[in-house]
Amino acid sequence: LTPHEAKTLVTRMGKGSKIILIGDLAQIDNPYVDAHTNGLVFTRNRLQGQPFMAHVNLFKGERSEMAEVAANLM
Repeated sequence: LTPHEAKTLVTRMGKGSKIILIGDLAQIDNPYVDAHTNGLVFTRNRLQGQPFMAHVNLFKGERSEMAEVAANLM
């Protein structure tokens, strides 16, 4: 997700809307963004502190053992 794509999603929300952006900063397939410049980080940094915004970092993987090993090794 690029910052432009994130902005496109968030700026089209209407009253009563909710949006949840989920992603793994270690799994980025776009060569033009990285763990510091992607749309998730962009959105968090720009909207942090707003009363309608929150973010949660999850540190423990909730994947199968095989998926966790593959994510760490590949």
